[in-house]
Amino acid sequence: MMTNLFSSFDPSTLKLTSLNWLSSLITIIFTPFMYWFIPSRFIMVWLNLINKLHKEFKILISNPSYKGSTLIFSGLLIFIMLNNFMGLFPYIFTCSAQLNFTLYLSIPLWLSFLIFGWTKNTIHMLAHLVPQSAPSTLLPFLVIIETISNIIRPGTLAIRLTANMIAGHLLITLMSNSGHSLILPFLSILLLLQTLLLTLESAVSLIQSYVFSILMTLYSSEVN
Repeated sequence: MMTNLFSSFDPSTLKLTSLNWLSSLITIIFTPFMYWFIPSRFIMVWLNLINKLHKEFKILISNPSYKGSTLIFSGLLIFIMLNNFMGLFPYIFTCSAQLNFTLYLSIPLWLSFLIFGWTKNTIHMLAHLVPQSAPSTLLPFLVIIETISNIIRPGTLAIRLTANMIAGHLLITLMSNSGHSLILPFLSILLLLQTLLLTLESAVSLIQSYVFSILMTLYSSEVN
């Protein structure tokens, strides 16, 4: 039994704590098995989705020589999207609403882009700290501001995804807790509102995974 609204986001809700995090592995079920052997409509839909994502990310990657790099961001989008959708099912632990989970996604990629940029394109990274046509008197402050903005990027990515997932889930929980005390006409209105809210949360799950992947792609294109 949940003791408060945030119990559904508590990794230690169950006695066997590790079972909560297994919800992120359930997404493997949605991966098309026997990928190369049995063509089906499901696999064709999957391939069309990957192809659309490849074209979308290819536009954002400035260096055309980095072939295959779009697969990283396509896989990241699909992984986050499936985890967001899994959190909408009842009694399933929402991994993407955990800050440590989203930080594990953003920090390694951001750090690898940063190390690659400073080791391979040092001059470009130094020039990126100073905006064009900036007055010389403001250059020291602009360098500090740009440095801070680069450092907090993985935190803003993680917090954005976590906050959006928590907000919708809490609103659904609040509306559900008031259902037992309502009469039938108001209960029907509540069910309609929850259906609309669940539809909105499905759209938020897709949009947030798209935003996370697009921003990570833009960060990678800055180091080229």
